Amino acid sequence: MNRYARQMLFEPIQQTGQDKLANSAVLVVGAGALGTVICNQLARAGIGKIRLVDRDYVEYSNLQRQILFDESDAAQSIPKAIAAKNKLQSINSEIEIEAFVANVSNDNIEQFVSGVDVVMDGTDNFATRYLLNDICYKKNIPYSYGGVVSSRGMTAFFIPEETPCMRCLFKGEANSNQTCDTVGVIAPAVDIISSLQVTEVFKYLTDNTKHLRRTLKTIDIWYNHQYDLKFPKPDSNCPSCQKRVFPALMKAGVSEETVLCGRNTVQIHQETHFDLDELATKLSRVATIKKTPFLLKVLFDESITFVIFSDGRVLVQGTEDTLVARSFYDRYIGS
Repeated sequence: MNRYARQMLFEPIQQTGQDKLANSAVLVVGAGALGTVICNQLARAGIGKIRLVDRDYVEYSNLQRQILFDESDAAQSIPKAIAAKNKLQSINSEIEIEAFVANVSNDNIEQFVSGVDVVMDGTDNFATRYLLNDICYKKNIPYSYGGVVSSRGMTAFFIPEETPCMRCLFKGEANSNQTCDTVGVIAPAVDIISSLQVTEVFKYLTDNTKHLRRTLKTIDIWYNHQYDLKFPKPDSNCPSCQKRVFPALMKAGVSEETVLCGRNTVQIHQETHFDLDELATKLSRVATIKKTPFLLKVLFDESITFVIFSDGRVLVQGTEDTLVARSFYDRYIGS
């Protein structure tokens, strides 16, 4: 336990709290900016089990803020979940780390939350966040929300049967026209929001719940704004935490087109499996092929690139127009 000596000197944690962290399991959805900072802190603190899920791979533009990756990961187009696991294991070999290269959906979310004590948000879209909110309130698991764009960030820690849920606060109006692709993002804002998320999780897991913040916290570190919205009472009409309908869990089947934040990319998830060797042979006649153990890159002359995963996902890079993406997909993959 010498590894955690300074942390155990902190009076609210001590040996008892450290033991509780060691016996805890945390699901982190998304291994991007927020997710890598979250996982780094969880691993160094001695969380016993980290389950990490991400659908994407490492690119050079990630290195500015996604702290678990390096140039080698980007050069090899390693899936973020795999690259993060490799780095985390070199940070702390004593903990268990599960990594899944997958798109979280209502078809697999119950599998991912099984056996975890907290779910942490490292995603970049509210469709997935509402999915996490709903599964957490269905399964009575605390949900740590975080989001960052530009120099601004928001975070809250939701606990079923104790606090309102995310739907109560945002009422389905959470999306903004601003993304990291249109207004950028700076790393310090990411680090602060992620650290606030992890701090609340530590309080919860070590039974220091009387110190939980119980607000929706918003900061802008560039323009020096900060405020806390105290949690209101749950909305009596909320379909998730009050009526227990859970809208995000009701849509069956894989999602199809999704515009990825800040990527000039559309994800199409229509199939459940691809044979990458078979597709490489087929598409090599019309495009330049780069195959790795995890994915297939297909570069076309029209400034469009496909990144194909074996779980049935295709990232169509070079457009945010879902109709254009679908046209290329149907032309080369088939409908």
